[in-house]
Amino acid sequence: MRYGFTTGSCAAAAAKAAAYMLLTGRAKTTITIETPKGIPYTAQILDIRRSERAVSCAVEKDGGDDPDITTGAWIYAEVSYEGDTGDRGINEKALLETEQEKPEKKQRIRIKGGTGVGRVTRVGLDQPVGNAAINHVPREMIRKEVMEVCRITDYTGGLEIEISVPEGERLSEHTFNPKLGVVGGISILGTSGVVEPMSSQAILDTIRIELRQRREEGFDYVAVSLGNYGLDFMQRTYGYDLDRSVKCSNFIGETIDMAVEMGFCKMLMTGHIGKLIKVAGGIMNTHSREADCRMELLAAFCVRQQINQNQICRVLECVSTEEALPILQESGKMQTVMDYIVERICYYMENRSGGRLKIDCILYANGYGELARSKEAEGWFTLLGQEQVQ
Repeated sequence: MRYGFTTGSCAAAAAKAAAYMLLTGRAKTTITIETPKGIPYTAQILDIRRSERAVSCAVEKDGGDDPDITTGAWIYAEVSYEGDTGDRGINEKALLETEQEKPEKKQRIRIKGGTGVGRVTRVGLDQPVGNAAINHVPREMIRKEVMEVCRITDYTGGLEIEISVPEGERLSEHTFNPKLGVVGGISILGTSGVVEPMSSQAILDTIRIELRQRREEGFDYVAVSLGNYGLDFMQRTYGYDLDRSVKCSNFIGETIDMAVEMGFCKMLMTGHIGKLIKVAGGIMNTHSREADCRMELLAAFCVRQQINQNQICRVLECVSTEEALPILQESGKMQTVMDYIVERICYYMENRSGGRLKIDCILYANGYGELARSKEAEGWFTLLGQEQVQ
């Protein structure tokens, strides 16, 4: 199946091409960037508009064999010299999100969202309230690619980059953005830069291959995470090599079944509370189309810990588990709630295995780091650390 490329990759490619045309004065009809996954992306550059002080161009989103609502959308980047944005009838102060520069860097690369890029209005998302919904990995990609152009052209001044999606507001009506509190457009997303085909069977086949390879290498234990964020958390927090982990996506139940079938004895599951809390309710496929009772489950666990009714009602009104965590902190009972969630996660996963797999769990949140771990998870740090140095 054919890879596609994320809106973040499209934005980075468009920004790189616009920066190149602005700083060299030459036309550019194709551009290549390196995605975080290491797969190069060569994009066709569309709708080029050039002036002496700014260049705008677009890249068409290609979802590969996993098209979504944004496939076919044109992702624009306008790159201008610092201070040349002018008055476009919008609140520039509100739009401008300056990324902090290290003192030794001379370039000032400022990234903001324009027409059709949503704006964050609620806490618990990748960006703070008030920022354009351009997630941190796409921001890093844009900065990296534009800085490369600055380097090869010996440009040391400031640049302003505005990402826009003319159809973004209309497209956002068919996404979860309105529910999540992102208004006015789509989000610029992507952790790996590529859209991996999401055929359920293809994902399950990949999980099976990765588990089989690990079993044939002689291991009877396996560290599993739901996705890229979980793998990144394991590497950043525990120093565990991502290549040694298995990514199970939403297919927790099937992954457990395969692990039992292949003779694994132990599993460590690491995941974000927004996904794994569903497992605490016995849900073994965490895709939102299968089930989305995150806040109801979290509220139920709050009831069990006798958190007051007003706070429980506020939890139910949240659109994400991350948004609810400050309420739990305020209650003074967050740790007991998190510990119980982990207990239930392990209970249901071990129940799925028929008692043939000892399963531990580490639960985390983006803004909080580790929230809780099962009682025997500590032993995994030694086990994984020993494997790491082999």
